[in-house]
Amino acid sequence: MRTILTIAVMLTLLAGILLAGTTITIKGSDTLVRLGQRWAEEYMKKNKDVVIQVSGGGSGTGIAALLNGSTDICEASRDMKEKEYKLAEKKGIKPYRVSVALDGIAVFLHKANPVTELSFAQLKGIYTGAITNWKEIGGKDTRIILYGRENNSGTYAFFKKKVLNKEDYSEYTQTLPGTAAVVNAVSKDKHGIGYGGIAWAKGVKYAAVRKSDSTAAISPSVETVSDGTYPISRDLYWFFNGVPTGELKKLLNWALSEEGQKLAAESDYVPLPKERALANMVP
Repeated sequence: MRTILTIAVMLTLLAGILLAGTTITIKGSDTLVRLGQRWAEEYMKKNKDVVIQVSGGGSGTGIAALLNGSTDICEASRDMKEKEYKLAEKKGIKPYRVSVALDGIAVFLHKANPVTELSFAQLKGIYTGAITNWKEIGGKDTRIILYGRENNSGTYAFFKKKVLNKEDYSEYTQTLPGTAAVVNAVSKDKHGIGYGGIAWAKGVKYAAVRKSDSTAAISPSVETVSDGTYPISRDLYWFFNGVPTGELKKLLNWALSEEGQKLAAESDYVPLPKERALANMVP
């Protein structure tokens, strides 16, 4: 009787495993999380035996998860740092990086703010604390309230490198967990400024950005990010441990397909040029 019961339990467990199908974990960038969730939803509709779990937390969190083996795919809005590549090598992890979409880091202003454009020099001054009043850059005589991302964010790191020329953020920058929180704060603060992926701009306006005083100010859009004219543009990545195979390969190639990239555009992200998307597929 005990033997029969044991066999029955084992068969039940086996059936559960077979019914569960494939589970894929995606973790990382808060900039990419919304697109990752959209891709997961559509992919699971087409592949009923696949379960995809998507969570944010920042690029640093996703990279750490890849290095400790707790995620199948890391979403990141930056490349891995040299020390992270070295740690991966030490742990026997072989990071495989793929660009899956493009993004522009927009500068968010309250809709009532009269300022319409900012240069790199002005943005650097604002976020390092050298410029503290809107009247210094054509706005009203009020203090500038700074909103930004936490230091485990790829957006935080990219903006610091690209715009602040690696200088430290002002101590008065209010760091928030995710671009949605930054946008929400700026939308309620007439004196606020923030930055983040263009896909998240709701209830705020963009500042056009110029790289120098001699160049034109460009507003972020699908077109200007895609053609490289918007000066704060970047790639968005998926990282794997080694070249993906099986269901991971199938998911990646689908995300890079015309259908997957169309979903990126519909979600207000910037799709890769068709040639790049095809080149990034795993044969």
